[in-house]
Amino acid sequence: MNKILTLLCVLSLWTISCSSKKVTPAPDEQKPAVDYKKTYLIITDQSQNRIARVDLKTQSIVWEWKSATGIPAKDVGWFSNISEGKLVYNGKYMLITASGGGVALVRISDKATVFYCFVGGNTHSAEILPDGNIVAASSTGKLLTLIKVNLNSFPDNVYKKTMVLDDAHNVVWDKQRQVLWSANKDKLVAYTYNFSCNAPDLSVKETINLPASGCHDLFPVYGEDALWLSTSAKAWKVDLKTRVIKESSALPRIKSVDSGPEGYPVITLQGIDTDQQWYNDKVQDLNGKTIFQMAGLKMYKARWELNNDFSYPANDDLKTCN
Repeated sequence: MNKILTLLCVLSLWTISCSSKKVTPAPDEQKPAVDYKKTYLIITDQSQNRIARVDLKTQSIVWEWKSATGIPAKDVGWFSNISEGKLVYNGKYMLITASGGGVALVRISDKATVFYCFVGGNTHSAEILPDGNIVAASSTGKLLTLIKVNLNSFPDNVYKKTMVLDDAHNVVWDKQRQVLWSANKDKLVAYTYNFSCNAPDLSVKETINLPASGCHDLFPVYGEDALWLSTSAKAWKVDLKTRVIKESSALPRIKSVDSGPEGYPVITLQGIDTDQQWYNDKVQDLNGKTIFQMAGLKMYKARWELNNDFSYPANDDLKTCN
């Protein structure tokens, strides 16, 4: 009996000792970087006046929206030389602009054009405002145009308000600061929005001096409180917290610049030359390495197919000011 009691005591002490030891977890395994070649690009292709989705794995176009099939014939001219396609509303819609002066909102699932209108003046970019209204930037007309979005009334009798902005090429909503950013010439301007559904308006809040002129593209840096900016001769990163502006590339004529999570290269679309060939058939990284190329394309901008958390809330859905 004494031997049994002794054995039970030893076992009990051993169990307590083991249970009291700290278990050191295995070090976290480093997650492999995403293989960008298994992802998608969104491109504007002016050779066919379309927005297209590119599968980098197969190097093929797997989705497209063409102005000729999405817009009534009488208004197709508004969408000549499509200049930008932004994924909005949790990736379910595409906000489209064209040099012909058109702005459109397209549902990706069925390619339905749910809203469009004419703003004119060589339109380069547009942005969805938090209440569903739209603001567009037109360079030739030196315009920012605020658009009241009513899905039941377009393209005629659309309420629009214009503001003068020399060489307007870009607009980006900053949801953290609740301002609209636009870069023109050698300035980066922040506007506050009045959140008026029926009479939208903007007011200048602040202006940041830039180290170069000829501003073109402005787009959020993925996962950072910063903006990509392209000017006539270089690309830059603008840190919005510190206001430090750093050169990122010495490539000239960059029409768009975009980034993604770890494993995604920073991509650019560089115009072949200044005036006659502002497009290209290839997408490059910041060092000029080709990421995607297809003969015959006339791409003007290229973006990764990623949600824009800098500008829009998670699970954002279609909103209008009806």
